[in-house]
Amino acid sequence: FFIFANFACSCTFAKMSLKFTNAKRIEGLDSNVWIEFTKLAADPSVVNLGQGLPDISPPIYVKEKLSKIAAIDSLNQYTRGFGHPSLVKALSCLYGKLYQNQIDPNKEILVTVGAYGSLFSAIQALIDKGDEVIIIVPFYDCYEPMVRMAGATPVFIPLRSSKPVDGKRWSSSDWTLDPHELESKFNSRTKAIILNTPHNPLGKVYTKEELQIIADLCIKYDTLCISDEVYEWLVYSGNKHFKIATFPGMWERTITIGSAGKTFSVTGWKIGWSIGPNHLIKHLQTIQQNTIYTCATPLQEALAQAFWIDIKRMDDPECYFNSLPKELEVKRDRMVCLLESVGLKAIVPDGGYFIIADVSLLDADLSDMKDNEPYDYKFVKWMTKNKKLSAIPVSAFCNSETKLQFEKFVRFCFIKVSSLCIFKSWTTAGSTHFT
Repeated sequence: FFIFANFACSCTFAKMSLKFTNAKRIEGLDSNVWIEFTKLAADPSVVNLGQGLPDISPPIYVKEKLSKIAAIDSLNQYTRGFGHPSLVKALSCLYGKLYQNQIDPNKEILVTVGAYGSLFSAIQALIDKGDEVIIIVPFYDCYEPMVRMAGATPVFIPLRSSKPVDGKRWSSSDWTLDPHELESKFNSRTKAIILNTPHNPLGKVYTKEELQIIADLCIKYDTLCISDEVYEWLVYSGNKHFKIATFPGMWERTITIGSAGKTFSVTGWKIGWSIGPNHLIKHLQTIQQNTIYTCATPLQEALAQAFWIDIKRMDDPECYFNSLPKELEVKRDRMVCLLESVGLKAIVPDGGYFIIADVSLLDADLSDMKDNEPYDYKFVKWMTKNKKLSAIPVSAFCNSETKLQFEKFVRFCFIKVSSLCIFKSWTTAGSTHFT
């Protein structure tokens, strides 16, 4: 009886399961670098320099604001779905100064669950089946699956590196787009281009001249620009962040994305925002009201109050927008030296808090790693297992055609107190100690 019952149950389940297959829009999108490598780095003995998880303390006033706000009953309830009133007002004031233009807090700003939420809302709201979206390689890994889930076709163009002058360090500014190659990607089906500056993972800060080329093409081909600028404040000496939405003819066709996690080193708050003209933002609002609806009220209120503190002292060195990049630039420079001392050829970033390094000269023994994986995947897994250090393989930020071009690079995060300590311990014995 029990055998028969189990057999009948299995048959019923098998019959039913045919109806429960995945939706076609997520076909082939199930693998994820963060899930795979976060699991590897979960061992307490492993130092995680892969993910952008700051272990420096956020500003004390940010934490104090949240602590006090949590005690106010009314601020533990739902708030306005498109953004807490005090936060969109603060964002309007801040970005009004940067854009030198008045921004309507209710119609031209949307507060989302992190920058991911902004990207998802923009792509779902503005990209349709049959559209093409230009993605610059390497790219933050969610760009491609989000475009594919919208039914659109990603069109890839790689950043290419020129050789640094003898004696000069390799810099993220050495990686550029070929203007003619870029224009060849535009056509009548091109709906949008996704821009990321400062860039993750390279740390490239696009120059005014480079952005003008992109802006001219967007205007010529009537194309939207989704500009991911979450590292906007993390720009180092000799570089300047320009917002493409401020270029002539670009405000009306640009969605600019920001992040509280990157601005105040509170990645766990998962608060982001989209800024753009009402005729675009209203469509993102439609997506939000039918998906997540609203974001956490206490976090938005605390963020608003923190913003007002720094808005009032934007020209002061103590302003967090100014002090954090100065602190990180010192860490960046020390990290570059330490990477070089163990045989890693680093690409010095002009912005952000990641460093890419060429690991091909280390001659690590990867014989016990899976043969069907890119070199950088095998190297990071070897390093995590044998050296208790985790990083992120850069080929995870590439489409299938360009993985080979980037598979000898790995990404390290330097917004860490622990990062310099672990590298220093290796350098005491030289590069042979590492390999």
